[in-house]
Amino acid sequence: MTIWISLLFVLAYAAIALEHPLKINKSASALMGAGLLWTVYAVTLNNASVLNLQLGESLRDTAQIVFFLMGAMTIVEVVDAHNGFEVITSRIKTQKLSSLMWMVGFVSFFLSAILDNLTTTIVMVSLMKRLLFRREDRLFFAGIIVIAANAGGAWTPIGDVTTTMLWIGGQVSTFAIMKSVFLPSLVNLLVPLLVTSRLLRGCPVVAPPPRSEALDLGSSDFERKLMLVLGMAILVLVPVFKTLTGLPPFMGVLFGLGLLWMVGDLVHKREEELRKQRLTLARALTRIDMSSVVFFIGILLAVAVLEHTHILSNIANWLDRTVGRQDLIVLIIGLVSAIVDNVPLVAASMGMYGLDQYPPDSFLWQFIAYCAGTGGSILIIGSAAGVAAMGMEKIDFVWYLRRISALALLGYISGAMVFMAQYQWLR
Repeated sequence: MTIWISLLFVLAYAAIALEHPLKINKSASALMGAGLLWTVYAVTLNNASVLNLQLGESLRDTAQIVFFLMGAMTIVEVVDAHNGFEVITSRIKTQKLSSLMWMVGFVSFFLSAILDNLTTTIVMVSLMKRLLFRREDRLFFAGIIVIAANAGGAWTPIGDVTTTMLWIGGQVSTFAIMKSVFLPSLVNLLVPLLVTSRLLRGCPVVAPPPRSEALDLGSSDFERKLMLVLGMAILVLVPVFKTLTGLPPFMGVLFGLGLLWMVGDLVHKREEELRKQRLTLARALTRIDMSSVVFFIGILLAVAVLEHTHILSNIANWLDRTVGRQDLIVLIIGLVSAIVDNVPLVAASMGMYGLDQYPPDSFLWQFIAYCAGTGGSILIIGSAAGVAAMGMEKIDFVWYLRRISALALLGYISGAMVFMAQYQWLR
């Protein structure tokens, strides 16, 4: 059974990694893999009561992550529908590329910590199209945005899917992860920025020619600011809600979603129906990336089979015997996340190591949050942020490898060294 399940998982994973050459959506591959793995496991286990208990447990854990993601993504879509992000991006104005690089890097870093790395990348890459005319400049900035968004998302529970998984799973707590991973994540960004600012010194910002656009009558200034502040406040207060009530994070997001929906209906209650429909939360629900949500469902359920069959714990024991050092094992996990998606890697890590052996907020979990969150920046296909930037600016894999990968790797190693030094000093 172990051999067949391992082989099926490898094939499903290969199909996910080769999504573009195969022309098969990775969500379809993840769902097929999950279905086949659970089918093989059910047939070989031949114990309905144990199977249903394990499936229910896996479904509960998966549903918590999926509900949280859907709620957070919908809130972001509501803010975006009201052009709320323009309140932030419209304030970025400078005539020097190096200065703009620093501003974009820090805005992406902190915005990603509040939202998530994928949404931040979409917002900031879209902004660069309005600020930069030369394609080479936009590509370079897109690469830095990917690094900044992944670094910013790693140090908060809501900034990256992998950190969210660890947070919901109980491996890390809100303030502990922020305290331990913030400085390494900041160094992960600062090192590439220091290098690129020297390369861009003296280069001017070449703005695109002005476009004759009709005045945007979609949302008033009050509506933009209201939805931005309310949406960001809901997302930021979710960890506080969890701490005060003890309820899982998805309950906080759903509660906030209801509040945002009610406020939106009250604000637009006197407006014409066509405009009201475009701005309401019901419309935002149709715009969230359900393909990504379905992918998470498939891959998390697939990894759950590896956990129930003890394949992951056996891999952990092998790594412990072969590599030995815990920090090197986690560093390898982070580097591998540049090649394959970091979501299943973190899911696998959560199955490989138990909370009884490694309690919440231990070195292992916090270092995994940093490495898995930032290691994906090394290659353009290593993170959702990179894939989004790749699609929006048609970034070539080889171009990113030549121009950005070394910067991302340098930042990754520098941040990891800071994390380990910080851990040794504070211990």
